[in-house]
Amino acid sequence: MSAHISNARPKYDKVLIDIVDYVSKYKITSKVAYDTARNCLIDTLGCGLEALEYPACKKLLGPLIAGTVVPNGAKVPGTQFQLDPVQAAFNIGAMIRWLDFNDTWLAAEWGHPSDNLGGILATADWLSRTAIAAGKNPLKMKDVLSAMIKAHEIQGCIALENSFNKVGLDHVVLVKVASTAVVAEMMGLTREEILNAVSLAWVDGQSLRTYRHAPNTGSRKSWAAGDATSRAVRLALIAKSGEMGYPSALTAKTWGFYDVSFKGQPFKFQRKYASYVMENVLFKISFPAEFHAQTAVEAAMTLHAALVKAGKPVDGIKKITIRTHEACIRIIDKQGPLSNPADRDHCIQYMVAVPLIFGRLTAADYEDGIAADKRIDILRAKIVCVEDPVFTKDYHDPGKRSIANAITIEFKDGKKFKEVVVEYPIGHARRRKDGIPLLEAKFRINLARQLSAKQQRAILEVSLDQKRLEEMAVHEYVDLYVI
Repeated sequence: MSAHISNARPKYDKVLIDIVDYVSKYKITSKVAYDTARNCLIDTLGCGLEALEYPACKKLLGPLIAGTVVPNGAKVPGTQFQLDPVQAAFNIGAMIRWLDFNDTWLAAEWGHPSDNLGGILATADWLSRTAIAAGKNPLKMKDVLSAMIKAHEIQGCIALENSFNKVGLDHVVLVKVASTAVVAEMMGLTREEILNAVSLAWVDGQSLRTYRHAPNTGSRKSWAAGDATSRAVRLALIAKSGEMGYPSALTAKTWGFYDVSFKGQPFKFQRKYASYVMENVLFKISFPAEFHAQTAVEAAMTLHAALVKAGKPVDGIKKITIRTHEACIRIIDKQGPLSNPADRDHCIQYMVAVPLIFGRLTAADYEDGIAADKRIDILRAKIVCVEDPVFTKDYHDPGKRSIANAITIEFKDGKKFKEVVVEYPIGHARRRKDGIPLLEAKFRINLARQLSAKQQRAILEVSLDQKRLEEMAVHEYVDLYVI
């Protein structure tokens, strides 16, 4: 006989209430957060423009039915598409994430908070164009920056203490939840409706990490976040129609998220929602490499210069040891065949071998043409990873949040290079002063890939000026990127 379960409708789970009260009531006052959000915006859009150079990404873009144009719909930067906000969110989200070059957040769970921009920008653009058509005031870019800060915060704060990867779920569940909350608020939903929307996001089926790991690593990892942020817009619209929510979506015995997908454990929280995540987010500036390998690639670039200076060829290397942190080993320590670019950019051995050989690591270096160079696999086989408990500890320390890697090269002649250690990548908050000029340079390069010189000048004039950007109407800013 089954135990009696009360049929009384429960109150909303506290986790859901905290999210909704944050997006509805919290006033962002941090200048650092807004400055960082502007840098995050331009970097993220730049990543999307670079992705348009890859046919595998472009084939997924556009309307579901060819030729469809949505009046007052959201426009997709770098293209001629004008779509409904759900499909536009997928397009923008897929572009953003395709090359694994946008921002990163590392904690118990990993992820890329700027993935939320797909839903945020599509929703804001659609709302802005619709408002103008109705003779009302459009949304401003400051609204977009505010939504970005809050989406970053929701995704990042949940990630601090809760590992979804350890139960086999992909981090894009947090993109879906964060995007749902902020776009629902942007659409003007009531508190009850936003609660309904966020509960729908948790009740939704969640993506498995299958496509991020051997032996199934594949290109879905490049559009999974676009799918999640797009789904968030859809769920917010469903809630806006008056569809009901599910108050104990997390805590319901047997049927709730905790019991079904989180081994019965409730979420833990390290801090209240504010603007901490945006202020401390990690930018990928130098290399399109999975973030746990960023410092390893930087160290490899230093060692490449040392190899050239010493006149030592890579075929004289006997062994390479990477001293690293536990998360790096769990995610990207990979031996054996690599079947596609998605496989290669999640292999630390590949991401170290390429710069040691060529003195560079670009998105093109993951493609088949470069991967066919036999020296890469020969060198990969000589690379081993070992965990340093101190590196792992500092990785989780909220006062440090380091992503350390150290590389030692041993040669066949018995000689050895001094170990090169890099604790913080150039995109870390501790190296922000050095990183921002490089981030802006990266943005300029990406603009030039797709847009005319006139468009580039117009975008830079606004994008590098905090006040001008914040005051600009969303649809006018997006129009600067349309070809």
